[in-house]
Amino acid sequence: MKPKFAQRIAAQANVHWATVGKLIQTKVAQGMDVIQISSGDPDLPTPRPVVETLREAVLDPTYHRYPFSFRTDIHQAVATWYQNRFGVTLDPASEVLMLAGSQEGIGHLGLAVMEPGAVAIVTDPAYGSYTRATQFAGGEVYLLPIHAEDGYLPQLAQIPADVLAKTRLLWLNYPNNPTGAIAPLSFFEEVVAFAKKHDLLVCHDNAYSDIAFDGYQAPSFLAVDGAKEVGVEINTLSKAFNMAGWRVGMAVGNAEVLAAMGAVHRNSSMGLFGPVQLAAIEALTGDQSWMEERNRIYQQRRDIVVEGLRSIGMQVEPPKATLYVWAKLPPGYDDSFAFAQWLLDETGVWISSGSFFGEGGREYMRATLTLPTARLEEAMARLQKVRL
Repeated sequence: MKPKFAQRIAAQANVHWATVGKLIQTKVAQGMDVIQISSGDPDLPTPRPVVETLREAVLDPTYHRYPFSFRTDIHQAVATWYQNRFGVTLDPASEVLMLAGSQEGIGHLGLAVMEPGAVAIVTDPAYGSYTRATQFAGGEVYLLPIHAEDGYLPQLAQIPADVLAKTRLLWLNYPNNPTGAIAPLSFFEEVVAFAKKHDLLVCHDNAYSDIAFDGYQAPSFLAVDGAKEVGVEINTLSKAFNMAGWRVGMAVGNAEVLAAMGAVHRNSSMGLFGPVQLAAIEALTGDQSWMEERNRIYQQRRDIVVEGLRSIGMQVEPPKATLYVWAKLPPGYDDSFAFAQWLLDETGVWISSGSFFGEGGREYMRATLTLPTARLEEAMARLQKVRL
């Protein structure tokens, strides 16, 4: 028997990463030492108190049962953190939804809001999951180009009226993956007014709010008056707390939207493992002064990568946040995937092609900061030996 699959599965084929995987595997098989500067997976360890909290809790049989068999204070911990970190007041009972990582929330929001005939606006370039979550739910995507000269902020007035008439959801993400761009509160004020005028929902992905440099502090979309009336914010402990593998995230904001997401959630998940919840509470409410040193390390790496990419003629603005450095190809080059393949052949260094994030990234590459500093220095030293 040949299995038959839904069309939505075929539409989600990730050709780019499959091609990249084969390229790198071939080089490794040939004996090449490949340095991949392409993953947003933090390499620095989870804080010890968080680990110890889980280690102790896992011995308690209370938490070996389904998560709905017991209660923790994790919703209150999220609300407290949002108040302390962003000055945003949340009702822990109705305005906080826990997620197995922000990725789950992106998918669940798509299923809760989108359907055939409905449109979601996604910037170009952007993190690919916004498009995939929309399409998986049967919705249509309108790609809104964003540009360096605008600080990679979308020009909402450029969206055609016929598109807005069908639009149900606007996806945003600042600090931004892949560009590293940041957004001021004034931009979010514009977004809230725009959403109210056109009766659409906003989802702001704030995954990188606490990976910041040069004294910058990222705001929450929900800090704007009226934001909870039109939207939700998705956040995660993955980047801020070095907990990518723990799978803890949250959606906060509009209670009706969270209730709809919760309906999807209950049909696909049983909730977070109890000891993970307790560890997350420790992360959110415990000492967070260690983040300053963590960000200092990332900033040092950022500067190493910026200098290295500039040395081969790439145009780079040092980002004030995120784990990424967004770099324009040297003059005379316009295909970042071809350029990435050439760099891999010449140096054994793989940097992501910006085209993976949309047509707007065709002339750009995205380097990451999630390798040990010495390994990044080695990669940049290799790049400096190439001849363009």
